[in-house]
Amino acid sequence: MNRPQGTIVAINRDAGGARAVVEVEARAVCARCAAGRGCGAGILSGRSGYRRLDVTVREDAGLSEGDVVSIELAPGSVLRAALIVYGMPLAGAIAGAMLAYLTTLGDGGAAALAISGLFAGAMISRRRLGRETCLARFTPTVSRCAGPGV
Repeated sequence: MNRPQGTIVAINRDAGGARAVVEVEARAVCARCAAGRGCGAGILSGRSGYRRLDVTVREDAGLSEGDVVSIELAPGSVLRAALIVYGMPLAGAIAGAMLAYLTTLGDGGAAALAISGLFAGAMISRRRLGRETCLARFTPTVSRCAGPGV
């Protein structure tokens, strides 16, 4: 499987470990973009060309600025992140609407509670993603490339 490749432009070390800033071609980051079937996020963000990613680097990897590296994300991380970002607000909205109908608040009450549940779910997911332990799961890692297309 081809993994996106990039070039390390900076390495930052602190008490938490080493992190690298890796510059990658925007199309290489997303398989849909590379196939010409992007979601439009690039249009909304106004980014094109190259992007910089902040990634975790093992201290013993022996990487330095200018090295070409491959980037990977732990299997299942994208699905877990999507469930947190989209699933929690959706579950909150559904729970709010169900609560309104169970208490016979009617359509207006269902809409109000669904919106309230949506915001509550969004706040819960934001708080969860704000934790270092959760966020660390969704941080890509890098490894030295053995050659092109690795």
